[in-house]
Amino acid sequence: MPRPWTGKQPLKKSKKKIPLFDSFDPPPPGKKGVKYVELPGPYPFGKYPKEAHSREEILGEPLKKWEISMLVKPMLSDNRQVNLGRDGLTHNMLDLVHTHWKRRRVCKVKCKGVPTIDMNNVCRRLEEKTGGKIIHRVGGVVYIFRGRNYNYRTRPQYPLMLWKPAAPVYPKLIQEAPEGLTKDEADDLRNKGKSLLPICKLAKNGVYTTLVKDVKNAFEGSSLVKIDCKGLHASDYKKLGAKLKELVPCVLLSFDDEQILIWRGKNWKSMYPEGPAIPQNFDTAGGLDGSETVRSSPKMMSLWKRAIESSKALLLDEINLGPDDLLKKVEEFENISQASEHSYPALVLSSEDGASSSTAEYEESENYSDGDIYPEDDFDDENDEFYDSGPLVPLGSLPVDQIAERLRRK
Repeated sequence: MPRPWTGKQPLKKSKKKIPLFDSFDPPPPGKKGVKYVELPGPYPFGKYPKEAHSREEILGEPLKKWEISMLVKPMLSDNRQVNLGRDGLTHNMLDLVHTHWKRRRVCKVKCKGVPTIDMNNVCRRLEEKTGGKIIHRVGGVVYIFRGRNYNYRTRPQYPLMLWKPAAPVYPKLIQEAPEGLTKDEADDLRNKGKSLLPICKLAKNGVYTTLVKDVKNAFEGSSLVKIDCKGLHASDYKKLGAKLKELVPCVLLSFDDEQILIWRGKNWKSMYPEGPAIPQNFDTAGGLDGSETVRSSPKMMSLWKRAIESSKALLLDEINLGPDDLLKKVEEFENISQASEHSYPALVLSSEDGASSSTAEYEESENYSDGDIYPEDDFDDENDEFYDSGPLVPLGSLPVDQIAERLRRK
């Protein structure tokens, strides 16, 4: 079909050939109109770039510490980066990484959202798909080195995605009767979870690198854990729940009210399996009333023992106390702890004949009255020479008085 008439002649093809520079053929110095291109390398003294095909050949020798700092330092404050969001790593993102590598040795990738819950998987996929090497990582920011022998002309070609593909159909995450529970037990756990406080609130497009660790620590004290996800997209917190189920592991109970409610499961094992057992029911002397025990970490156990020995903590013999009884116990303990905190042990002094005396006994034997310690004569205003004494400096002898006298004469 011939070209339709638009009122103008078609443009002729340009005779100007724009050269394509790569890392092996950088532009000559001083040439105008050419963007900055970093040279290949860095290389040890006496070595030069070579054609490489496999990933090991492209990366070359491992970078040294001073080389890593030299490459990463100028990129820390640079906003030229690739953003990795909720959709994860895509073909277009891979092509964008190679576009950055065309002119720079290091590409900065900033990760936010759902993928940051498992940064180890993100780093592994980035190295696998791009062929580069991650040389530095801070939170959700990753720095990828292209390799000593990287050539932009021989880079792998990726087909660009012009539209977002359809999401796959995943199995249902929330079941009415999850693993190891009946329907009634699952409903009871969900009802208990309604009054449970969330351990954290996730921000939209945040960095969730510590979420798995926080959930594991929360499971040490409670079998149910709730995470507040208000403001996040529904697909985002469902993906987070699926990743938590895989990484913790745990059992998902509900996504109601934009909150993730999870149960640690019947096969849960503590992170401190060899920790000493803490009795649940104590008396004030430190004895046991029951046989039930709870596992705890050795560090926590030593802190509790130290607090009890120093009278900074109290062991209750009754657990089910009312608010008034508990307040009474607290007030009594405050008086005891203050007395123990502000009291000091008596100093024992031994005499030559073997008899010993203490400062406490000495204080009891000697009874002082307020008049002996503070005699009334010291506070007698009539006999006090300080108040009856005249001025220490005679009148008219100050320099100010002399200046005033001169002004009067003038």
